[in-house]
Order: sequence, then C-alpha cells, then structure tokens
Amino acid sequence: MHESVIMSGFGGQGILLMGQLLCYAGMQEGLKVTWMPSYGPEMRGGTANCTVMISSERIGSPVTHHPSSLVAMNKASMDRFEAAVQAGGLLVINSSLVDRDSRRSDLQVVKVLANKIAEEAGTLQVTNMAALGAYVEGKGVVSLESVILALRRMIPEHRKELLAVNEKALRRGAAVAAAQIKTVKNE
Repeated sequence: MHESVIMSGFGGQGILLMGQLLCYAGMQEGLKVTWMPSYGPEMRGGTANCTVMISSERIGSPVTHHPSSLVAMNKASMDRFEAAVQAGGLLVINSSLVDRDSRRSDLQVVKVLANKIAEEAGTLQVTNMAALGAYVEGKGVVSLESVILALRRMIPEHRKELLAVNEKALRRGAAVAAAQIKTVKNE
C-alpha cells in the first residue's frame, strides 16, 4: 500500500495540522510516513499545502507530482491540484468554499460542507477536522480512531478544551463521506 495526498487551502485553515495528524496516525499503525509542508510567508490568508505519504513499504521521496488523493479546502487549491490527481483517486472537496464540481469523471469525489460541520460542532477552528474525517473515511489508509488518538497526543495543553469539538467534527466529516460512498456504491 502506498498513498500520497496533497492537502491544500489557505493559511489559517489548519492544513499543516491535518497532514501532521495523518502522519502520526500512520506511525501509530506501524506505517512509514512523510510530511512535507509548503506555505507562503503570510500567517493567514496565503496559500498552504502539504504532501503526506503513507506506505507499508519504504518511501523513496516525499515529493509527488501525481497524488492519489487531494483534499481541497478552497477553490484555488482545487483549481491548482485537481488535474494532477491519479485516475481512480480520491478528491475531498470543502463544498462550503468550493462552488464547482470536479471537472473529472475518473475520481471518487466526496463533498463535505466542512465549514458548516465546524459551525455545528461549535467553532470554525475545526473545519480542517471535518475534511480530515471525510478523507480518512474515503481512503481508509488509517483508522479514524488512530487520528483521534494522534489528536489527543498532539493537541497542546492550552487547547485541550477543543478536543471534544475536534473529535465531533472528525466523526461528522467521516459520516458524511460514508453516506456519499455508500450512495455511489448502491447506484
């Protein structure tokens, strides 16, 4: 098994944290992982993305030009990376901010209203967790429980009060993805 995913959005959306959590979850499951961030000098509003590799085998390079998955948290990210995703790959779209459908018919697409899920969970700060939950459910390379355990271990002490809302958003994002995947399989 070898998975490569680009997670992309704008600064302040927690893009890099999503990638880190995915890596920690993979390590907990005994997999090989790499995480390579890329971001502009702006703290908020600039572009941010990271590439994560998860594999049962040794990883030769943390760079990919054709990821097997994309998590697009905004329209600019979808416009930039959608064409690069491998045929048959997974595209998770934050449909709260992306106002278009995929231009490709050879991808598994999961649309998640990540901002709305975050608001319902209690804070927009967990928008990234809704998208991450959808990705984890859609791809299945690590378990949601491993991601939650990684979150519990990573979250700083001064943010522990956000643990419950983060977990709620993760689970809700996963549930939305599960319902979409089940519907597609039944058609």
